[in-house]
Amino acid sequence: MRVFGIAIAAALCIGGVAQAQTLEEVRTRGYLNCGVNTGLAGFASPNADGDWEGFDVDHCRAIAAAIFDDPTAVRYRPLTSQERFTALQSAEIDVLSRNTTWTFTRDVSVGIDFVGVNYYDGQGFMVPAGLGVESALDLDGARICVQTGTTTELNLSDYFRANNISYDSVVIQTNEEASRNYLAEACDAYTTDISGLAAVRATFDDPAAHIILPEVISKEPLGPVVRQGDHQWADLNRWVLNAMIAAEEMGVSSLNVGELRDSSTNPGVRRLLGSEGDLGSQLGLDAGWAYRVIHHVGNYGEVFERSIGRETPLALERGLNAQWSEGGILFAPPMR
Repeated sequence: MRVFGIAIAAALCIGGVAQAQTLEEVRTRGYLNCGVNTGLAGFASPNADGDWEGFDVDHCRAIAAAIFDDPTAVRYRPLTSQERFTALQSAEIDVLSRNTTWTFTRDVSVGIDFVGVNYYDGQGFMVPAGLGVESALDLDGARICVQTGTTTELNLSDYFRANNISYDSVVIQTNEEASRNYLAEACDAYTTDISGLAAVRATFDDPAAHIILPEVISKEPLGPVVRQGDHQWADLNRWVLNAMIAAEEMGVSSLNVGELRDSSTNPGVRRLLGSEGDLGSQLGLDAGWAYRVIHHVGNYGEVFERSIGRETPLALERGLNAQWSEGGILFAPPMR
C-alpha cells in the first residue's frame, strides 16, 4: 500500500511539473491562446476590421503586453458556455476570459482556478416595453430565453420556485441565438447577467423599446480562469488584473505612465512600474511588466469606460465595480 501511495504521489508530482510551464509554452509559441465569448457587445466581439475588442478581450491583451510588450500577440477562440471549460482543461486555450461566474463547484471540482473578479454582476430579466411588465414577479407562466450550461439556469429555477410562480424555458446556446429568439417573440423575456442584457440590448435597432426589470436575483462575480496546477501562470494572470486595478487607484493611466515611471516619488507607484524593487521576477517576468500593461492597455477604469462605460452603447455605471474609495467594492491586494 505504501509503494502504491508513493507511486500516486510521484505521478501527481510529475503531472504538476508538466502543467507548471504555461508561461514558457506561450513564450515559445509567440502568442497567447485566449478563450472568449462567441460575441457579446462591449465584452468580446470582432470590430469592422475583424479584430477582437472589449472588456474581456482586454485581459488577454494585457497578458500579452506583460509577456511580449505586444498586446496583439493573442489568438482568440470564440467559445460557447458549454465549450469553454473543456477547451481550457484540454489546453486548447491558455486563459478563459469570457464573463464566467466564480462558483464553489467550478473552483473546486472542474480543474480550473479563478484568478480574481474583474466584474461584479447579477442576473436580471429583459422584456419588451410593450409587454407591460414592471417586475420579474409578473412573469408567471412566461416563456424565458436562458442560456444552457450556465449558472443562469439554476438561478432562474430557484427564483421562480422560491416565489411559487412558473415559466417555460426556451433554451439557447449563444447570445446571438438569444437575441434572435427574443426579437422573434419566441420568448417573452431573456435572462442573463445584467451586463449581458445591456450588451444584447445595445445591438437592437431600438434599444429603448426594451427594459431591464429592477430585480437582481443573484450575485455573479465574473473573472478570468486558468487551469489548475500551474501556480506561476495563475499568479501572472491574477497580478496583471490587480495591477490594472491598483493603477487606477493610484492615478496611473496610459496617458501618464511613462512620466510617472521616471519621476514619481510614491513608493507604491514606483514598485508597480518597476522603478524600484523587482516584483516581476517572482512572476517569471522582468521589472517592467506592469508598465507595459498600463502603457498598452490602460488601467481598470480606462478599460471599463472604453468598452462598457457610460459613453458606450451599453452605458453601464461603475456601481459595485467602482474603486472602494469611490463607493464600490473594487480594490487590489497590496503590491509589496
